[in-house]
Amino acid sequence: MVTVTAAGTAQNSQSPARSADARGSMISSDFQTFLLMLTTQIQNQDPLNPMESTEFAQQLATFSGVEQQVKTNTLLETLSDKLGLSGIAQLAPWVGMEARVDAPVMFDGAPLTLYPVPDASADQAVLVVNDANGREVMRSPAAVSSAPVDWAGTDASGSPLPSGAYSFTLESYSGGELIGTTAIQTYGKITEVRNGVSGPEVVLEGGSVITTSDIAALRAASG
Repeated sequence: MVTVTAAGTAQNSQSPARSADARGSMISSDFQTFLLMLTTQIQNQDPLNPMESTEFAQQLATFSGVEQQVKTNTLLETLSDKLGLSGIAQLAPWVGMEARVDAPVMFDGAPLTLYPVPDASADQAVLVVNDANGREVMRSPAAVSSAPVDWAGTDASGSPLPSGAYSFTLESYSGGELIGTTAIQTYGKITEVRNGVSGPEVVLEGGSVITTSDIAALRAASG
């Protein structure tokens, strides 16, 4: 089942409010204590050597500045939470679509279209496939071309591989020497968008978590 969530957002949306209440209560309590101390200080000051009124004003101004800064920080936290929710709301239509990424994607028996990018100096290329555990399950010669390639979900011997998440890389060779390894992009289905620590996150079928900047293209789900 596909979902659109704000992971951790419900908790975070309440935490700043609780923190703000706590800070507000603390400031109110401290301010009352400050006023009590100030009043006591005035009542008990030496009449022959009274404290300058400017000193009282400076103390009040300092405390007022701290109070305003805390309120400003609370406002910024609230605004940040709202912007995060707005961001994932805009991404909600992406759920169910397919994103072209170089992250592990789900294979369920239907061929996957790969988009290799060999090194410009390569005269040979090798396609490498790894399973969800990072274990190499296939290694096969590939064309030195950026043309899309269909992967049927088989190992080097042609035996079908089980359903699961797979990632793809292309090794580029020149004169028999490895000169570069690049991740290969393919399409994976988006099942969830959520608010992560650094902003909106996209979850693919199979569990891969990426950011919006990791997506090279979007298309309607096939089939």
